[in-house]
Amino acid sequence: MAVASKKIPAPDLVPVRRALLSVSDKTGLVEFAATLAKAGVELVSTGGTAKAIEQAGIAVRDVSELTGFPEIMDGRVKTLHPSVHGALLGVRDDPEHVEAMERHGIHPIDLVVVNLYPFEEVRQSGADYASIVENIDIGGPAMVRASAKNHAYVAVVTDPEDYAAVLNALDMNFGSLSHEFRQKLAAKAFARTAAYDAAISGWFADALSIEHPTWRAFGGRLENVMRYGENPHQQAGFYVTGEKRPGVATARQLQGKQLSYNNINDTDAAFELAGEFNPERTAAVAIIKHANPCGVAEGATLKDAYLKALACDPVSAFGGIVALNRLLDADAAEEIVKTFTEVIIAPEASEEAQAIVAAKKNLRLLVTGGLPDPRAAGIGVKSVAGGLLMQSRDNAVVDDLDLKVVTKRTPTDREMADLKFAFRVAKHVKSNAIIYARDLATVGIGAGQMSRVDSSRIAARKALDAAEAAGLSEPLTRGSVVASDAFFPFADGLLAAVEAGATAVIQPGGSMRDEDVIAAADEHGIAMIFTGTRHFRH
Repeated sequence: MAVASKKIPAPDLVPVRRALLSVSDKTGLVEFAATLAKAGVELVSTGGTAKAIEQAGIAVRDVSELTGFPEIMDGRVKTLHPSVHGALLGVRDDPEHVEAMERHGIHPIDLVVVNLYPFEEVRQSGADYASIVENIDIGGPAMVRASAKNHAYVAVVTDPEDYAAVLNALDMNFGSLSHEFRQKLAAKAFARTAAYDAAISGWFADALSIEHPTWRAFGGRLENVMRYGENPHQQAGFYVTGEKRPGVATARQLQGKQLSYNNINDTDAAFELAGEFNPERTAAVAIIKHANPCGVAEGATLKDAYLKALACDPVSAFGGIVALNRLLDADAAEEIVKTFTEVIIAPEASEEAQAIVAAKKNLRLLVTGGLPDPRAAGIGVKSVAGGLLMQSRDNAVVDDLDLKVVTKRTPTDREMADLKFAFRVAKHVKSNAIIYARDLATVGIGAGQMSRVDSSRIAARKALDAAEAAGLSEPLTRGSVVASDAFFPFADGLLAAVEAGATAVIQPGGSMRDEDVIAAADEHGIAMIFTGTRHFRH
């Protein structure tokens, strides 16, 4: 049953005479408290926050003076008391509330400054179960929510970045805060506790292996407001969740203009693909355009890998994203900057490489400190009208799959290496996906078609175009291998690959017509491997 409102209008300006400060993150605390005290605001605080304020020589009352009760249970219980929550929730223009406050000696609190136990940071640190639970804040969110609900009279600050705005507003309004300002602080406060609770519930689901909790919450912190989204008429913002996976969300941008919505989307796709290649085994480069790879290659050096990747589709590479699985060195940087590139992302970059890239002032250079683990668990979320689709990350790696030769001919060692390479790439190409590869480099990519045979033909056509651009007499699909992200439903897709010159195929298998496809492969002397694992990507 809903609670009825008494329809008491909120005042515009509320003077700030008393503030309660209880923070985990003490960034800017002392300066903020000192300015409040200088303005005549009485300060009330708890535990370590009170100690920090006192040590700075600023007068502060301990919250136990208000409650008449000491902190107990290692600080678990200190603000959960009517003297605190009555001071936060009391409606000061309601006679019944005022009478109750006076009868119980409750004095109003006008400003609450709270940031929460660092649950997200402790969770990501790999701490044990008990330590993570201990960093679930209870009193903090209770005070934040109480203050935010009663924003008609109370201002609540949950972010040290807002301290300057609060002090400026107090100065502009002669020690008071406006209703509009309090509303905005309250909205941010509820968003903060929502994200905090989302992190806690998400951790519990992971810790207890609950695949489909009845309620699933997601939260994040605004990192950047985009100029626009996929198109200029769309608004967009970039929110980070706190996951420590190396990538665009955790990277340091060393130079270049702000990343756009499309830049972030494409850079994430590029670096996730680069992460498929172990840097201790090989150098690898992925060039991405519109979230699809237009060239991927391995090589003895990054320069070699980049040139092989670029040769796959040099036209599409213009204005693309380049992702590397090793430190960006000068040789690779010199080659990359010869083609207009939007973003370079790598685990690290040498000083020489940074200097080379710096000559292109708009080119963004991101370093991540590591590669994403392709085997790591995680979740992905996609919005649909009225709902969210959630699934676990596609963390299947071809090296871990049970590969089965289903044709009369077994792949050669060279074909096997190329088949595994092509299937790594197929995992990151929009379905339907067909990838031709030769000598550990893509030579033709067909992506996102409604028909798999169309993807085969498009990939072959791209290979022919690249050959013509390079002055070659025939496309590199001659003698290549081909990978398909899903099974061939008919033999026609396979026959298109044979026509393009492929000699070996890797695909999941599982079609009702597998025997027809295998027979077609045998008829043409093609080696074929089933992986048993599909890599749809939409």
